[in-house]
Amino acid sequence: MNGFPPTEFVLGLAREPGSLYVRVIGDLDYDTCDELVDAVTEHLTGDGTPPRGIRLDFDGLTHIDSSGLSALLLVHRRASALGATLHLDNRPDFLERMLHITNVLDHLTGPPPGPQSGRSAG
Repeated sequence: MNGFPPTEFVLGLAREPGSLYVRVIGDLDYDTCDELVDAVTEHLTGDGTPPRGIRLDFDGLTHIDSSGLSALLLVHRRASALGATLHLDNRPDFLERMLHITNVLDHLTGPPPGPQSGRSAG
């Protein structure tokens, strides 16, 4: 126990034509990761055309654990399935280190696969 009160977790979402912006504030961990995944999924699969780009802004991120990283991978999977590109903006040093150590930065921020990617023709 570190004696510090838990950091409040807040998501700020804004939708513009073709883009979804999500500001992540606080700790992205076991207790909060589902909130991020659910919020993004709702905006991806809700009414209207799915966004072409999803920008996650981590300027207010205070901590991330393996559950938070798993949430980012799941958000990427759901975005890619709809042809959307994920962007990870304002990454603090600790997130940058985690993404490089786990070797997932290029995977998370690469272009979505084409419509026939991974499928056999026929």
